[in-house]
Amino acid sequence: MGAVLAVMRRSGPVTGTDLIEATGLARATVIAVCDDLIQAGWVRELAPQKMTVQKGRPARVFEFDARVGVVVGLDFGSEKTTALVADLRGNILAKATESLGGFTAPDAERLATIDKALRKALADADARHADVLVAGVGIAAPVDRSGNISHSQPFWESLDIGIQENLRDRFGWPVLLANDANLAAMAEHWMGVGRGVNDLAVMLAGERIGFGFMDSGQLLHGASGRSGEVGLLDLVDGVGTPDGIAALARDMAVAACKKDSPATVLATLADNSEVGITAEAVFAAAAQGDLVSQQILDAIGRRMGRVVAVMATFMDPELVVIGGAVSAASSILLTPLRSELARYMPNPPRVEVSTLGDAIVTLGAVRLALDYVEKHALNLRLDV
Repeated sequence: MGAVLAVMRRSGPVTGTDLIEATGLARATVIAVCDDLIQAGWVRELAPQKMTVQKGRPARVFEFDARVGVVVGLDFGSEKTTALVADLRGNILAKATESLGGFTAPDAERLATIDKALRKALADADARHADVLVAGVGIAAPVDRSGNISHSQPFWESLDIGIQENLRDRFGWPVLLANDANLAAMAEHWMGVGRGVNDLAVMLAGERIGFGFMDSGQLLHGASGRSGEVGLLDLVDGVGTPDGIAALARDMAVAACKKDSPATVLATLADNSEVGITAEAVFAAAAQGDLVSQQILDAIGRRMGRVVAVMATFMDPELVVIGGAVSAASSILLTPLRSELARYMPNPPRVEVSTLGDAIVTLGAVRLALDYVEKHALNLRLDV
């Protein structure tokens, strides 16, 4: 039954003959399995296909029902929660984001933010809580294979607020918790610039740097979920901290606006903006020809080149993808990054910028949930 369902999930409408050719099973077995899958709710029977010349009874036509249920992907961070709802082929049906007051907010308030994002996304997808088969959740902390969050750093510990237990107890869903960079790697391998690349590294580099790795098409996890954590970058000459691109752009821009510094349009932003200088403003100023902003981004690109060189020396990926909230603007970093990388490696990996934007973690959470459905489909109860 699982083999037939797997073929149908990857295909459009199929006949019994199609399934026989794909699985090698006997016709009687295929038809019996299809009838069982129809009764279980996974498959629907379509009207027979019309043929110009046809002898005998029309062929029965079957199709996997991708809307018999949905999956949810969540990205839970310190400032916001984003929820995606997808059908069982991975088509995104709705997205919702809710802001919160940082990781110091009470746990109840943060759980309520998750609930608001979920409710809005499900409503926009015209789906009910009962339609959800699995939820995947990404957080910026190491997660072991049993779903336990590491407590070796205060920030990691602050993310351990009982998300899995809350959703399981309220809705009865299987809830899968995973590290955000690992999910980013899954998303890129599934539908990003890393699609089809089996030796892949994805660098989430917004506020802090973290890596997710695929080796021979399999996600690297580590004994306690810490594969890809790079907290000791202070040991790397020319790097010094695990700060990411956005954090560096802001800090370097503020430093560049001090008294007697070279003229820059960033100084005007620093004086007039209520929120100060954002990373997006630095990228925008550089694109408009501001020399100081261009120098800042050149320095960041070279710094990231050193980070990639250290990682690639150990992991030997074919492709490194820069992902996260600032990835859309990060193409300007590629030239200095690649130049610096070439100084340290004779055959460096290819480096590209993600096209998935700030949805990269939630898409990975969707992929995690879909993988669970595909593996455990026959044990899941459908509300049909």
